[in-house]
Amino acid sequence: MANLETFEHLFQRASERKGGPEKLAQLMSKPLSPKKIESIGDDRFLAEFTKKVFQSGFVWRVVVDKWPDFERVFFNFEIDKVVLMPDEMLEKKAQDSSIIRNYNKVKTIRENAMMIQAVRQQHPSFAKFVADWPGHDIIGLWAYLKKHGARLGGNTGAYALRALGKDTFILSQDVVGYFTQRNIISGSATSKRSLNAIQDAFNQLHQQSNRSLQEISQIISYSVGDNHIQAE
Repeated sequence: MANLETFEHLFQRASERKGGPEKLAQLMSKPLSPKKIESIGDDRFLAEFTKKVFQSGFVWRVVVDKWPDFERVFFNFEIDKVVLMPDEMLEKKAQDSSIIRNYNKVKTIRENAMMIQAVRQQHPSFAKFVADWPGHDIIGLWAYLKKHGARLGGNTGAYALRALGKDTFILSQDVVGYFTQRNIISGSATSKRSLNAIQDAFNQLHQQSNRSLQEISQIISYSVGDNHIQAE
């Protein structure tokens, strides 16, 4: 991949922009180990998927403020309870003023619970399924969530995985801008060709550095664009 810079170049530039390697390290976060991800309850996966679905295109703070009520209204996202909710119950809950009243998004809660339940029929748990998914094909996990889940395409699924500790890169504006400027991708960043090219680039940078996809993603973000203080 001729247009891709080496990890060392990216790291040096990010360090310079952030005031040195030590300050850069303070800004960065790391994913959880697969073993720790396995220990996460499947209800927390459904909760995070739901949170990100509702935050998409909405003020994140409002969702966070209302989150305790979401937990209460939807049985703390217990999978076996959520999948049994009939349409009438979903409609009623979607009218509850303590949460965000959006029926189309409320419907995704049961749909994503059903996805999780289906995975659990083939794996010890949904958490184990996610933990075991290889990082060199993280876009494959994105595609699975998009195909089998509800409203988990785009960056929604990736942000949920990141929040849960799964090692993934994020197609932030700076990251997409970097790969576009280097002519590694053209057009939509979410096309199959672009996603494969970005995954290949991350795999190459991982081999050079042995850093996580999450760290590499942040380093790329910090190395370009107008950001000089805030994280991606």
